[in-house]
Amino acid sequence: MKVGERLKSSRCGAEVVIVRLDAGIDGPLLCGGEPMSADAAPDSAPAAAPGLLIGKRYEGGGVEVLCVKPGAGPLALGDTVLGEKQAKPLPSSD
Repeated sequence: MKVGERLKSSRCGAEVVIVRLDAGIDGPLLCGGEPMSADAAPDSAPAAAPGLLIGKRYEGGGVEVLCVKPGAGPLALGDTVLGEKQAKPLPSSD
């Protein structure tokens, strides 16, 4: 994996772009328990109620990804499940 790489799921229609990758991270990014790759083709139609939402960032285990196509998910790196990244609150203007 490298920053800027686009990965596709073989389990659903999900696609993500790697945004941040900490040093020393190895192993594949998993979607639904199956490894994601640049040339994967989904086995089935996209899920009716996707768990991964387009435009959302997911992070955990030293990696951050941007979802560019929705899918069933979940995303994981090894045993660590990636969670949705929360927006930072803006400072108040008193």
